[in-house]
Amino acid sequence: MRTGDTAAPKKATNRSCPEATERLFKIGEPFKAAARAWLESGTQVPTQLRTAAAVVFVRDGQEGLETILTYRPDFSPLGTVAFPGGVCNDSDREQMPWSGPGAKAWAETFKQDDLVAAHAAVVCAIRESFEETGMLLAGSDDLSTVEVSAEGYDQMALRESVACGDKAFVDLLTRRGLTLRTDLLRALGRWQSPDYRHKRYDIHYFASAVPIGQSPKLLSSKGVWGDWVNVKELLDSQDTTEFGDRIGREETVGRTLKELITPGTLCLLESLAGASTAIAFLAQKRTVQVKKAEIIERDGEYFLRYTAPKKAGTWEKCSL
Repeated sequence: MRTGDTAAPKKATNRSCPEATERLFKIGEPFKAAARAWLESGTQVPTQLRTAAAVVFVRDGQEGLETILTYRPDFSPLGTVAFPGGVCNDSDREQMPWSGPGAKAWAETFKQDDLVAAHAAVVCAIRESFEETGMLLAGSDDLSTVEVSAEGYDQMALRESVACGDKAFVDLLTRRGLTLRTDLLRALGRWQSPDYRHKRYDIHYFASAVPIGQSPKLLSSKGVWGDWVNVKELLDSQDTTEFGDRIGREETVGRTLKELITPGTLCLLESLAGASTAIAFLAQKRTVQVKKAEIIERDGEYFLRYTAPKKAGTWEKCSL
């Protein structure tokens, strides 16, 4: 890490967005009982948030902007379907070979008071995306990225050893003379799980282009489905079960997009749909806000209420 990254970042003042509007996200059947119990109790204390991170990879497809989504079984707080990512572990807090913005800069960007958590979120984003997809945002210096194949037995075995904790991510980097390319990441937003969830994440969302010479390949132990999707086509069919049927799992068939993702993922997809190209999306200037949906009950149904912009592509400028 860079020296001088020990000072606490300044807190930014949240400003509401005049284009924001109320959005309701229906809580699925598996979580209705927990939502009802939370509202009826009124005295419960939310569980502690765990730092997490995810990377929104973007590329230009023949029919428009594309991104990678993966299927996550067992009702992950990141969503049944989500961007590559996961929860920070202890090793993510260790010092790493580092090139690009330091922990202090990322903490300020994400409105994060804890520099260690900001550091861990960046490392987690790069580590988890490597484990899940095989794409590694690292290079031998601050101008290069390593060319790696996500396939092949040796590469899969290496990713598996990092994913299960047999090999430390920092050891992989140092032995290969690699440094994290944090400058390849763009901050998108920060979403916190609603209070009623037993497992709650403080998710730091980043964006990145696919490094030259790399291509994704899902690691079987990290999921059973993952693919590039056309963002506009996905949103155009969001009220149908087309996407859930495409994944083809028992938990996804017959379910609409909103039943498979979180509000944060939906907002990010809407933001992606507002960009003409991958470069345009990555080049957008953003003010990151911390968002958390509020649980409400209406006519016997339970919803997560949050605010989002009327115009796609601007949600990151709005606050709850």
